[in-house]
Amino acid sequence: MNKSIRGRKAAPAQKADLYQQVTDKIIAALEKGVPPWRRPWRSAQNVHGSALPVNATTGRHYSGVNIPLLWMSAEERGFSSDRWLTYQQAKAVGGQVRKGETSSMAIIYKPFEKQATDGNDNKLFDKDGNPVMESLAMLKPLQLFNVAQCDGLPDAVAGMPPIEAEEERHSILSEQQQGQVLSVLNATGVVCTSYRQNRAYYQPSTDRIVMPTTSQFNSEADYWSTLLHELVHATGHSRRLSREGITSSSRKFGDPVYAFEELIAETGSAFLCAELGIYGDVQHESYLASWLKVLRDDKKAFFRACRFAREASDFLLQPLNRQPEQNKAA
Repeated sequence: MNKSIRGRKAAPAQKADLYQQVTDKIIAALEKGVPPWRRPWRSAQNVHGSALPVNATTGRHYSGVNIPLLWMSAEERGFSSDRWLTYQQAKAVGGQVRKGETSSMAIIYKPFEKQATDGNDNKLFDKDGNPVMESLAMLKPLQLFNVAQCDGLPDAVAGMPPIEAEEERHSILSEQQQGQVLSVLNATGVVCTSYRQNRAYYQPSTDRIVMPTTSQFNSEADYWSTLLHELVHATGHSRRLSREGITSSSRKFGDPVYAFEELIAETGSAFLCAELGIYGDVQHESYLASWLKVLRDDKKAFFRACRFAREASDFLLQPLNRQPEQNKAA
């Protein structure tokens, strides 16, 4: 006889692992040959201007892992705007998300406190018997909609309508943009040498960058974006942000430390290019297998890479007084 299951408690739903969800998205994109940090080609409104995703109502740029997440979503779904907002934010300004539209996921960190423990999981107390508390952060999903999914938004929230831009306009830098990159380079004190050869690299021992000539790249923008990639490496020098991938004497091509540093540089240069409105490309194919291994071995690796990349880009942007506003609970 079958026993009744009435009254039986349902098993608790398994908590979503956001680290794994995000990492799986990144891996899937890389396996398709589409690096998630590569910005979708947009409209003329972003030529020679920042292409970072921005909250449409607060004006704050999204940061960290949210940048590639929103870039990926825009690319996959054909959005021509980098402006995002929540359902409630759209409603609050008199707009409405269209029926049937689905959201894109971003991540926010919710701070909380818990009692600290020792290595044996024993709770810690101070000399007066009070609990020793530690500050932590919990990942929470944030569901966002692109302004292209909404009706009735004020013009100031919706932003400029997309205007198609010719590819050639993306590949040529203005004098102002070139001057900005050179200001960033000069502020670091790194020596940059360009001559006809086939490698672009940063040499930590001499603190210098070696580049091929501009004419060897597919476009002028590719040259400058590659230079920014190498400048992100340079921020890892012990005199700057001191990252293991640059300071370690034992690192070698293809090992996890080397691959992780390349992930930082690739992501960081994408952030910088977005800030400066540069639409260049950096060749990444030789690192693909090692990146995939790093991500599969550690679900938090991409989050850390984005944090280091943001630190590097903020460090390099200091002389331009263009440090992007950090994303709070947008």
